[in-house]
Amino acid sequence: MKMHTFVSIICGLSLGGLTTLQAGEMNTPPPGFTALFNGVDLTGWHGMGHFDPRKLQTMPEDERKQKRDKDMEDVRKHWTVEQGELVNDGHGVYLTTNEDYGNMEFLIDYKTVAKADSGIYLRGNPQVQIWDYTKEGGKWNIDADKGSGGLWNNSKGAPGKNPMVLADRPFGEWNTFRIIQVKDYTTVFLNDQLVVEHAKMENFWDRSNPLWDKGPIQLQTHGGEIRWRNIFQRAIPDHEVKQMLSEPGFRPIFNGSNLDGWAGPTDNYEVRDGAIVCKPNNGGTIYYHQNLRDFVVRLEFKLPPGGNNGLAIRYPGHGNTAYIGMCELQVLDDTAEKYAKLDTRQYHGSAYGMAAAKRGAQLPVGEWNQQEVTVEGSKIKVILNGTTILDTDLRGINDYMGGSAHPGKERYEGYFGFAGHGDAVAFRNVRVKALR
Repeated sequence: MKMHTFVSIICGLSLGGLTTLQAGEMNTPPPGFTALFNGVDLTGWHGMGHFDPRKLQTMPEDERKQKRDKDMEDVRKHWTVEQGELVNDGHGVYLTTNEDYGNMEFLIDYKTVAKADSGIYLRGNPQVQIWDYTKEGGKWNIDADKGSGGLWNNSKGAPGKNPMVLADRPFGEWNTFRIIQVKDYTTVFLNDQLVVEHAKMENFWDRSNPLWDKGPIQLQTHGGEIRWRNIFQRAIPDHEVKQMLSEPGFRPIFNGSNLDGWAGPTDNYEVRDGAIVCKPNNGGTIYYHQNLRDFVVRLEFKLPPGGNNGLAIRYPGHGNTAYIGMCELQVLDDTAEKYAKLDTRQYHGSAYGMAAAKRGAQLPVGEWNQQEVTVEGSKIKVILNGTTILDTDLRGINDYMGGSAHPGKERYEGYFGFAGHGDAVAFRNVRVKALR
């Protein structure tokens, strides 16, 4: 049951993308991430070109030092920092992290020019591709027309070699990568669009073996100027890795310990026994910082007697998600006597005030329910404890409860979150799979 109050929430991250930060926040990491570039100098980085990591490991220490010193001379010729941006002139060795990274979520912005060719090496392995996707770039014969973000060094025809969609922005505009590396599986979002989904990154240096467990991040560049900023990394803990591998494409968005990565009135919620719980007599909409278009969310929830909450779908980060978001999907104790005479569009699983869900699939109060929600275009499907309780297209709805308009029902991107109404409803095991 939705309260008719509008809560204004200010988010540090813009709707346009996870790492497109508001003015004054450049190179400041989102919650749960660390910055790999400080916006001032090259601390934490060294130079190294396309070089077999196995060979580097077997080199005597003095030879490795000589190589690094020589590479740093090259870095000083071709890499600079300008107004918080890493700049390369299109030449020289690649900027390489001093630290090695394994299972991680990696965020980075880049801006490049026509005919440039670049990429991001993961664990010292090529690469997430960046290049000129236009015909004038002269590389359509090797699939540049498909766009950036693919695992271009994978074998011909291998999953992930080419991106699923062309997501590059025009030259002169900033692009944003979000890369998830789990074991040797890579997922890539470019400008909030899914371009590679859970594809094996082949070991370029030894295709007979899987990608090694750890290695440096390298920013490859040649053929034209490229600029980088907002370079952030989050180590993915083992329990998340296990879950991601058991449910390909899904990733946890709640770590079970705190609300890192969540925005909105988070002080109105607490983490209790591994679950997000709305504090009594508090509320408001909290949301995870990933901008979503089409997606699937899976979660568990537990209701107290008379419990009332909601799932915020494509929430813009402010206001009442039931009306200016795509919708609020009800989370409600359908058995409570005080709710006996509600409009049918207010019961659990309903798109609040627009489309009624079927009743009867909810487990008794105090037990954990399992729910899956699929959002594609204007369509929403809700499966509760194995039973489909809602399968509707909001686009065709024009009859609203109380005659209240829902201007956000055809919103096609936004955040996922929880719309609390003062009851201790609990949510756990929350994971999301982006569909595009």
